Amino acid sequence: MTAAQRTLAVFEVFAREKRELSNSDMARLLGVADSSSHDLLNTLHELGFLMRLPSKHFYPTTKLFEIARKIAANDPIVPIARKAVSLLAERTGESAVFGVRDGSAGKIIATQPGGHRLHYHIDVGERVALHASGFGKALLGQLDGSQLEAVIASLNLRKLNPNTLTDARALIADVRAGQRRGWYEARGEGTEGVTSLAVSGLVGGHAAALSLVGPSDRVEKQRDAYVKALGDVGREVFPADSFPGDSA
Repeated sequence: MTAAQRTLAVFEVFAREKRELSNSDMARLLGVADSSSHDLLNTLHELGFLMRLPSKHFYPTTKLFEIARKIAANDPIVPIARKAVSLLAERTGESAVFGVRDGSAGKIIATQPGGHRLHYHIDVGERVALHASGFGKALLGQLDGSQLEAVIASLNLRKLNPNTLTDARALIADVRAGQRRGWYEARGEGTEGVTSLAVSGLVGGHAAALSLVGPSDRVEKQRDAYVKALGDVGREVFPADSFPGDSA
């Protein structure tokens, strides 16, 4: 393990343990000698990333959070995401979301509520099940062959309602169908009575998805127009080489 890997592992240990730790605790959890852990913890303390408590145990300060917050505030994907949801909501009247994969879920980084009196609401930062949303399926659709199968096999395909796909083979077939046609759909699979349509592409080399979400009856009636709008906006925000040429 390199010095950089060991430093990051310290914060991962604190996140997992959710408590203050002694030098010997950290050495054991990292699998390193007490002397190595001592040097690392004291260096991070001197730099202001860790506090040392009266018990001589250590715990992270907010310094790392503040650095991460400043980085996130200037994330170059955010302006792209905001443009995408604004265009999609304007052209369809439905709520629009944009986000990226975050481990076993999709994380929302931009939203725009729909203009209809009855519209779907979700907040930035929320995590969405990959197997039960058009948004999540679109993110899965950026995976190829065995990679897709491996990721789906690792997911907790929990049943959110009677319509949720909980069979891995059925989910793989659904995602592959979306890959072929260039867009993805979930009909009441996450929330009953709600349908989501989505497309995906790459932004900065990372998979991202754009989705509209609304009442199932309204989305069903406007499906063709909504799919076209998704395709049009997708072509405006995703690089041409990462987005299907025909999403209709």
